[in-house]
Amino acid sequence: MYIGRFAPSPSGPLHFGSLIAALGSYFQAKANQGQWLVRIEDIDPPREMPGASELILRTLEAYQLEWDGEVVYQSQRHHLYQQQIDAWISSGQAYYCQCTRKAIKESGGYYLGTCRDKQLSNDTPSATRLRMTQPVYEFIDQKHGRLTIPHPLAEEDFIIKRRDGLFAYNLAVVLDDIDQGVTEVVRGADLIEPTGRQISLYKMLGQSPIHYLHLPLALDENGQKLSKQNHAPAIDNSNPKPALLEAMHFLGFQLDPHIEQGNLDEIIAWGVENWQICQLPNTTEITPRFSNRPR
Repeated sequence: MYIGRFAPSPSGPLHFGSLIAALGSYFQAKANQGQWLVRIEDIDPPREMPGASELILRTLEAYQLEWDGEVVYQSQRHHLYQQQIDAWISSGQAYYCQCTRKAIKESGGYYLGTCRDKQLSNDTPSATRLRMTQPVYEFIDQKHGRLTIPHPLAEEDFIIKRRDGLFAYNLAVVLDDIDQGVTEVVRGADLIEPTGRQISLYKMLGQSPIHYLHLPLALDENGQKLSKQNHAPAIDNSNPKPALLEAMHFLGFQLDPHIEQGNLDEIIAWGVENWQICQLPNTTEITPRFSNRPR
C-alpha cells in the first residue's frame, strides 16, 4: 500500500512553497489510492513559533487536505532517536566529535573524520557523528531521473545529534518514515541534497530505501526560496481558493474554467483524478507569478 506524508516544521505558518509540497504529496498519495500522513517536525525549538503547529493543521483543513490517522509530533519521539544513537555508539558505528564548523570550513568544507578514531567521551559538549559505511553517490528521482551526489558529501561522516543536544533532521526523518511505513517521500527540490544521506541511513539500518519525488521549488521575485526564514507571507486561510488554484497551476495542471469555478473539495477531487508526475515542470526552480484571473 502506498503511504505518503507531509512533514512541515512549525517555524511559522504555511506559505505558498509549503502549499506546493502539501498538495504534491497529497495528490501523489491519493492518486495511488494510498494514505497521506501528517507529521509535525518539531525537533528544533529555537526555530519554532508558538502556536504554529496548530495553525498548520488548521490551514490544511481550510484547504480541504484531510490527513489519515493521527498527527505525529517528533518532539514526542526523542527516546526512539536516542535509543538508536546509543546502539550505534555501543557498536562503534557512531562517535563523539568536537570539531567546530570553523575548523571544518578551514579544512575544505567537508568533515574529514578528524575525531573518528579518538574515542572521545561525551563529558564535554560534543556532536555525534555516524561512520559512513554505506555511501550513496546517486539515486533515482521519480521526476528528474538519476541524480548524482558529490563523493566528498556522500562519504562524509554526518551529524546525527548536534552539539547543543538537538537531534539531527536526517536521523529523525528516516526513523520516523520507517516507523510510519512511508513508501515514498514527495517534497521540495531544496531537499534533494540530503536524500543521499537518508538513503544511506536506510541501508545502515538494514531497511530497503523508499522512493523520492522532488517538486519544483517556489522562488520569490528575487530568486530566493519561499521560506519562513525569508519571510514568505502566510497563505490565506479565510480565502484559500486563489492560492490553491495558483499552486495547482504551478504543479502543471491545466485547469478548465468550470473546474476553477468549483468549490474546494471539487477542485481537490479533480486534482487527485488528473494528477500525473509527467505534468510537473522539468525545472527544479520556478518563480510563481500570482495572476489576477477571476475566481
